[in-house]
Amino acid sequence: MAKRMLRAGVGGDVAQSPAVPRRPNRRQPELRFDPMPDRVEPCLALLASKPPAGAEWALEVKWDGYRLAVHIERGKVRILTRGGHDWTSRFPTIAHDALELGLDSAILDGEAVVLDERGASNFGALQQALGGRGGKKFAAGAILYAFDLLYLDGRDLRGLTLDKRRSMLTDAIKPHGSIRMSEELDAEGAEFLKLACSMGLEGIIAKRRDAPYRSGRGGDWLKIKCVQSETFLILGYEPSAVALGGIGRLLLAARKHSGLVYVGSVGTGFTVKTATELRKQLAALKIDKPAISIKGRGMAWVTPALPAEIAFRGWTNDANLRHASYKGLREDADMAEVFKLDEG
Repeated sequence: MAKRMLRAGVGGDVAQSPAVPRRPNRRQPELRFDPMPDRVEPCLALLASKPPAGAEWALEVKWDGYRLAVHIERGKVRILTRGGHDWTSRFPTIAHDALELGLDSAILDGEAVVLDERGASNFGALQQALGGRGGKKFAAGAILYAFDLLYLDGRDLRGLTLDKRRSMLTDAIKPHGSIRMSEELDAEGAEFLKLACSMGLEGIIAKRRDAPYRSGRGGDWLKIKCVQSETFLILGYEPSAVALGGIGRLLLAARKHSGLVYVGSVGTGFTVKTATELRKQLAALKIDKPAISIKGRGMAWVTPALPAEIAFRGWTNDANLRHASYKGLREDADMAEVFKLDEG
């Protein structure tokens, strides 16, 4: 099974109005024509503590990258982020290969990743390829792992079951360049999670086979993680003359009630490049006092505007992160949610 996983790659805002139909479905003229949506809010996975059991759940690798929707229509491609921003120019290889699929019209749902030397997806490597948060580079080496098909040749597929959509997706993409199928793994959930964790992956995704495609976080899709990874806001940093990029550690905040609360710090996971670039961005956000009530001598305080993706092993008794490691900054276009603590 590990070998199968490795082969699989274990490794401008958009208007909301629908497009006006211009022609019928040429491949299936007997079917009614569904207008192609200009944008679809993605179906999101709900965090679960353990994998569900039963044959009604399909299991996949949890990819660590950027969620994308690839729209193909009449010889043109648009690649939209989770937040609806057009990033077609930033993923030129995926855009090129999408046209090579030869589809009249389609919407692919998937995750763009950059693979490391082990063949595992690496969020930090993808961020560097794009030039960091706010960067203008393009990730020509990125791969799209497609896991759903929302529209095909004049037909809206969102009302079909996952199994039917995935079958049509498999026929549509074939093995093709930078666009690959996110394979379903034939295993029990607990066994699959154990294997994924032993291989250093982020976790797994479980999806109800009989569910239609529903936007939002409704529970049809679940995510089970090996190492927790969430988005926190940076409150400030500890300047250092010896640490990489001059950052000794970052101070982090989560959401609670209608405000922010301190959840600890992170001092590992940086490279010279990522830390140096991060310190430049933080310098532009400096403020005289911390944004929330927090003590700390010798700290540089910043406006809490930069969302950082942080991996960690759990929580201390006083609600601070344990064994935290910096992964990179999230883009506004990605619409990552800042982690919210329980309201207790």
